[in-house]
Amino acid sequence: MPSHSSLHWLSLVGTIWLQTINGPNSDFPVYSSQLKDLKHISQVQLNFLAFASDAGKLFGWFSGLAAIYLPLWSVAVIGAVFGLIGYGFQFLFLDNSGLSYWHLFVLTALAGNGICWINTVCYLICIRNFPSDSRVAVGISTSYVGLSAKIYTTVADAIFPPKKNLNVKTYLLLNAVMPMLITSLVAPFLRAIETTVETRTNSAFLVMFAITLATGVCAVVGSIGSGLNGLSSRGHMLSMGILLVLPLLVPVIVTFRESISKIWSEKREIRVHDVRLEEVEAGEGVIEAEVKEQVIEVGRTEGSNEVGGLEMLRKLDFWLYFFSYMFSATLGLVFLNNLGQIAESRGLGETSILVSLSSSFGFFGRLLPSFLDYYSSKSGYMISRPASMAALMAPMAGAFFLLLNPRTCFLYMSTGIIGACTGAITSIAVSATPELFGTKNFGVNHNIVVTNIPVGSFCFGYLAAFLYQQRAGGNHRCFGTGCYNTTFIIWGSVCSIAALLCTVLYTRSRSFARRPKN
Repeated sequence: MPSHSSLHWLSLVGTIWLQTINGPNSDFPVYSSQLKDLKHISQVQLNFLAFASDAGKLFGWFSGLAAIYLPLWSVAVIGAVFGLIGYGFQFLFLDNSGLSYWHLFVLTALAGNGICWINTVCYLICIRNFPSDSRVAVGISTSYVGLSAKIYTTVADAIFPPKKNLNVKTYLLLNAVMPMLITSLVAPFLRAIETTVETRTNSAFLVMFAITLATGVCAVVGSIGSGLNGLSSRGHMLSMGILLVLPLLVPVIVTFRESISKIWSEKREIRVHDVRLEEVEAGEGVIEAEVKEQVIEVGRTEGSNEVGGLEMLRKLDFWLYFFSYMFSATLGLVFLNNLGQIAESRGLGETSILVSLSSSFGFFGRLLPSFLDYYSSKSGYMISRPASMAALMAPMAGAFFLLLNPRTCFLYMSTGIIGACTGAITSIAVSATPELFGTKNFGVNHNIVVTNIPVGSFCFGYLAAFLYQQRAGGNHRCFGTGCYNTTFIIWGSVCSIAALLCTVLYTRSRSFARRPKN
């Protein structure tokens, strides 16, 4: 039977595995062009399909309500079932003329909603099981969702040899099956573990960081190696699989250390029972006082401004947060959804390489805030989340303008920057929501915040598709840098506005910034 502390870490490993496969929509750019030809749809209709996955987030707050009344494992299973139905039906009936465009839209939206349910479970487990290190735990866990596209493309390349018009069904099958399999595997560990005293295991977090960094490096190396054949693809999949299993070492290490500590403690008690008893009682009093102080401080910084869903909508800070998120991270997601057509317009034959690159850099972008939080907490100060987000929006805006250069190297460079910044902002937002509006209603509040994603996806995606169709004239496809140049100018300008809005949000909430934990 795992120890109490090791169960905390097993729950974190469970969320890591869930997040790794919880971005099935991120591989859409790989097969979007083939889907467009197969179903004979326009660029505008194709962008609406990308929007459909985000539209599921409009009802993501249902998962927050469900998490209040249902066991967390069942909430995750419901999300996986939605994905199984949404992508599974598309896989089974894609070649059937009876599966209309609107059927595809509804099924994709259902699968997109399932992503929200799994995300909610992962966030709540990290926050509840690691109250003193919730930012670090959330950051490590959510960083792995940046690898989703990389994982799906690697598995597809290794198991299913690419054939004409088969990539669509390959990815639909993986999108339907993989989340269900992993959710079923980790369900026993998906629960909040109540504890009165939390032991901060710095060495365990360091091991977790080392494994996570190694996983990201492996993903980047695999993305850069664009000439992979079938054998090397299988080798890369195997190496990624091993690295994803390695986090299990952390609960093993924690259990081993606790066992050794218990043995030594028992031996010392036998030798000097009375003296040791007094020391333990004194030590427990100090530890308890320290933990109480930490909990009080966490309450001050993240739980002192408890705001419910409807009340939150009446606050200016919410709308500054909402639109700065929509004009930056959501805009980045729209760019990534359009990578297939952007690459095609510039004459790139292999879209999966570009998608894998954006996924790998998105992984590091999501991990960086967690890494900084870990070390800043040791110095006794908090890093302001709005300030961090504003700092990331500036280079992201520059990357959009950099895309105006027709050279391929600038496309790869900008894709990496946008992927990293989008991932970082998305990860930071998970901690920014409780910092701004409290932890009590987090499950509902954050799902309300992310409704900006379908709104932004619709607006910016439709704009890009409309301008694309204009440049294409009466043709089915558009070729050349002019297909997206106007779009990139608009996106870069909008992202600059996001940086300004988030700076205003920071000035209004700067009382949370760099607050010492005394």
